[in-house]
Amino acid sequence: MSDKQKKIGLFSLIMMIFSSIFGFANMPVAFLQMGYASIPWFIFAAVLFFLPVAMMIAEYGAAFKDDHGGMYTWLKESIGEKWAFIGTFIWLSSWIVWLISISSKVFIPFSALIFGKDMTQTWSFGPFNATQVIGILAILWMIFVTFAASHGAEVISKVSSIGGYFVTGMIFVFIIGSIVALIAGHGHISQALTAKALISSPNPDFQTPIATLSFIVYAIFAYAGMEALGGIIDSVEKPEKTFPRGMLISSVLIAAGYSIIVLLWGISINWNDVLNSKSVNLGNITYVMMGHLGYYLGQTLGLSNSTSLLLQSIFIRFVGLGMFLAYVGSFFILIYSPIKSFILGSKHLWSEKMTKLNKVGVPAHAMWMQAILVCVLIFLISFGGGEAKTFYTILTDMSNVATSFPYLFLIAAFPLFKKKYKNLPFEVFKNKGFTNLIVAISFLIVLFGIIFTCVEPFLQGDWVTGFWTVIGPIFFGSLAYAIYAKAERKQK
Repeated sequence: MSDKQKKIGLFSLIMMIFSSIFGFANMPVAFLQMGYASIPWFIFAAVLFFLPVAMMIAEYGAAFKDDHGGMYTWLKESIGEKWAFIGTFIWLSSWIVWLISISSKVFIPFSALIFGKDMTQTWSFGPFNATQVIGILAILWMIFVTFAASHGAEVISKVSSIGGYFVTGMIFVFIIGSIVALIAGHGHISQALTAKALISSPNPDFQTPIATLSFIVYAIFAYAGMEALGGIIDSVEKPEKTFPRGMLISSVLIAAGYSIIVLLWGISINWNDVLNSKSVNLGNITYVMMGHLGYYLGQTLGLSNSTSLLLQSIFIRFVGLGMFLAYVGSFFILIYSPIKSFILGSKHLWSEKMTKLNKVGVPAHAMWMQAILVCVLIFLISFGGGEAKTFYTILTDMSNVATSFPYLFLIAAFPLFKKKYKNLPFEVFKNKGFTNLIVAISFLIVLFGIIFTCVEPFLQGDWVTGFWTVIGPIFFGSLAYAIYAKAERKQK
């Protein structure tokens, strides 16, 4: 095969970017939190965060393509090993928080698949309430997956591709179902689309300016994952033209996709009628809304109530199966892939036991240390008090902040990187003044988004959610500093 055949073209690059970043479940959560008012924020985040930061990552990846464009290498060569270790450790922590979140949420699609609805909030047992039971199940799930993956879980990774097909099918089912319902309903939409609806959330929890501004972290989270794109720059055909063009087109497509799907949700969902309930939370929102779409579709087509309910059950079970398979496949991969790449990249800072790979190439000891940490945090969150709605809000806020925080390091390091490395093989930011302006804007957007997300629960008097939202980056940053200081003392 020739080199030209091996290169990634524009269309393939756009598809790779779209599939790795675009998430269907992001829109139901956005609709629950902000309704139509989420659309301007998605566009805002695409223009002032996604596109410029993606270009920075492209330059990082081009400069260090021989090192596979890893975040640890980028930061180490720009701001030094110490801050690279802390920044990358916090990046790893975002995946640990993801494991905490998904180990709890994985039982919702399982319940939807088996029972046709989310029954997890009724799973109390003996002295344990439903939130605590889910916490215990999540701990058992984490132990099981770590045990299985430490013995080699290559076959499980195939489940993720099957889940991907189901999620793609879910998007088509949603779009077709919404359009058919719109036509059958003679153009009627359940959630009125007005100028006010595009700037004001129907959710009473998102009425204050700080609460509204905190949504920007969620909008940023919806574009997360771009740090993995820098590693493919050397495989792109004519990267100096193809990559920025691909990123530009992708950012427009993803922002448009998020905006259009949020608009389509308004066809079948009236916020006050469907979502204004304590039983609806950030964990089960996708299944609640897809189930209602099935019922609404049946009603607009003139089907009987029993047939509409059957259609509702089919939609929920289909989504439950797709999301469950996607979660399981992703879980088995992400339980060892991030930690493996990080500890091997900074191998000299860890003990031999932590970096040792077993016979199937898995860092089993490091994975069990990770599992213990995740289980302890799940226990503290689930037994810390609060209802299921608060539980899933805590997990979502923790995940959003932990995922957004590493971008502060990548953005802040960029001017130092530009000063140190000249005549890069791929370069978008050539003017120093313009570069510093873009860096300042992107950095402040992420910083203030994180601050607003952390402050907003305290202003509402929700100290539990506020504490867990703030503690993630602080805890993992302090832990990283302690580990690095210990390794530094040992080397001396």
